[in-house]
Formats: sequence, C-alpha cells, structure tokens
Amino acid sequence: MRIALVINTSWNIWNFRRGLVGALQAAGHEVLAVAPPDAYSARLETELGCRYVPVLMENKGANPLNDLRLTRALLAIYRRERPAVVLHFTIKPNIYGTLAARLAGVPSLNNVSGLGTVFLVENLVSRVARGLYRVAFRYPKKVFFQNADDQQLFIDLGLVAAVRTGLLPGSGVDLARFRPQPTAIKAAGAPFVFLMVARILYEKGIVEYFAAARQLRAELGADRVRCQLLGGLDEAGGVGVPRATFEQWLAESAGAVEYLGTSDDVAPHLHRADAVVLPSYREGTPKTLLEAAACGKPLVTTDVPGCRDTVPDDGHDGRNGYRCRPRDAADLAAKMRTLAELPPAELAAMGRASRALAERRFDENLVLSAYLTAIDEAVSR
Repeated sequence: MRIALVINTSWNIWNFRRGLVGALQAAGHEVLAVAPPDAYSARLETELGCRYVPVLMENKGANPLNDLRLTRALLAIYRRERPAVVLHFTIKPNIYGTLAARLAGVPSLNNVSGLGTVFLVENLVSRVARGLYRVAFRYPKKVFFQNADDQQLFIDLGLVAAVRTGLLPGSGVDLARFRPQPTAIKAAGAPFVFLMVARILYEKGIVEYFAAARQLRAELGADRVRCQLLGGLDEAGGVGVPRATFEQWLAESAGAVEYLGTSDDVAPHLHRADAVVLPSYREGTPKTLLEAAACGKPLVTTDVPGCRDTVPDDGHDGRNGYRCRPRDAADLAAKMRTLAELPPAELAAMGRASRALAERRFDENLVLSAYLTAIDEAVSR
C-alpha cells in the first residue's frame, strides 16, 4: 500500500519519523513524504527511500487564505497520489490535511505530538485553532496523543470523541541506536556537564536555562559546572528567539552557556554530558529526553504534561532525575545544583534508572506496532 506522511518540515520526518518510515517499508508499504522543501528533503529520497512530494506550508502563520491554499494543495496531492492511508503530524496537517483527506475520500490517522502556543497562549488565534480542531477531528480513524494529559484535555474540551483517541509513548526511542556507552573516568575536579537539546524557542524554557546557568556559574564557578546548548534557531511566527537576541544572551552569559550549534547525530553529545536538561513549558513527550534516558543519563525537566512522564515518581525504576517548577529559573538552578553535587554512585544509579524507564515504557517498537495496527484497521474499514 501507499502510505503518506504529512508533516510541517522535511527535517521533522528525518529526525523524528525515521523509524516509522523504516517499519512501513519493512511491512511492504510505499512511503510518500509530503512536506515543505528544506535541506533534508532530498535525503528523504536518497537515504530513507521515500518518494518526496513538496507542499508549501506556513508553519506558524494564521492567514486564512494561505491555509485555504494548503487545504487545496493537499487535496490535489491526495487525489493524484491516492494513498491508502494518510498519517498527519503537527497542527496544520492535523487540521487542514484531515479536511483534505475527508474530501478526497482517504482515511487518515493523526498524531498530536504537542499542544504548542495554541494552548499555552489564550488569544483569538488559539480560539480559532481549537474550533478548527473540533471540526477536523470528527473525521480521522484515530487520533494518537503522546501523553494522557493532552488526550484528556482534548476530550474535555470536546475537540475529539474519546473513542477516536489512542495513547502512544511519545515518538518512542530506538534503544539500539541510543544506549549507554562506557565512559572514561572523569578527572578529579572535572566540571559537571549539563546539556540542553532543543530548538531555540521561548516555550522550551530557553530563558530559564540561561538564567539557571548564570546562577550556577556564580555559585559554583566555571571549574565546577558547564552548561551546554544544542539546537537550531527558529524565528518563525514570533515564538522563536530572534538571532540578535540570542547572540546577545550568549555574549552576556560570558561563557555560562556554551552553544554547540546543530547536529544530525545527537548521541555523541548525549554521551559526553553528565545530565540532560529540558525546562519546557509543555510537551507531547520530548524526544530529546527519551534519547537521553536511553543513553543512561539523569534528567532535569519541568513538572508539566509530557515532561513529567520522563521523570516519573511511581518508583518502578528508581529515581532518574528531578522535576522543577515551570518558568522558574531559581528552582531549575536548585535542581541542577542538587544533581551536580550527588556522589558518583547515586548519579550512576540514576542513569541506570533512566535506561530501565526507556526500556519499559518508551521502546520505539511500541509506537511502530500501534501504527501498523491502526493502518490495518483503517484500511479494513
């Protein structure tokens, strides 16, 4: 069968849906990648074996004419390509792709990987978006959520019928690709290295991370702690940090935050870190923390939907990190300092607990199996 994946960037398919593409191909399906062109579009064909179909999409904008054009463009693609099932990811494909699929008579499966600013900020745009969700989500065969909080919120707001929903353990993590590595013994007195992996967006808690890093530098000194940041700038739609502002922050931090740029291979950066931090305001289930957990790293993250699932308090696997209050740089710094001052044996136990959690709850194979089952059900109906 021909299966279409529709996402707001080719980069997103490459980074977050590579395992799903491989599982679909292994099951004998042809994968059609539908996304706006970017630096990763050609790699979807040459390295992942997809057939790439470009579509123009304004990721963060709210221009109704542009959204109407997107709906018409996706409708034309669905009618021309005739996929057996369409898998939608991110807000605009979830809404406008679903409406186009309905008009084309193609069954669709949706994935709400995070709520974003539509649910973090209350304004006219957010109210309109929720109304569009309410209309569009009458039609998918299944709407997957990445945490129970988001799933229940959509049901409580009447945006989707409970019977249409399903719950996934995030995007899952490839436990073979991300696994603990033997680490060299740290030199006596070597600094404790924190790593944050995220796009440079306000909602990721980037402001709080800079403030916490400066506080730790002042309290412990540069020889005791290092705070690193890996991720790309995203200035679209006013939610990303402008380049000039970000560069000013780096200069003013005087080395408290070391910016590592971007990378297609995150694992080596995770292996070199002692702990991984994500002070996000809300997530689906953050992929970077799943990868860090699979690599056996202690975590520090916020006590918000999605993030809290990666540092559970159920005691099944042991403590694997700390939660802090959202938008609270002082509490973030306090939790980071507590972690940095733990004895090596306790840190090692936390790392083992992270790996055990990844194996028990976030194995990518759980996600892939759920998708393959949902596709079979959608086609059989």
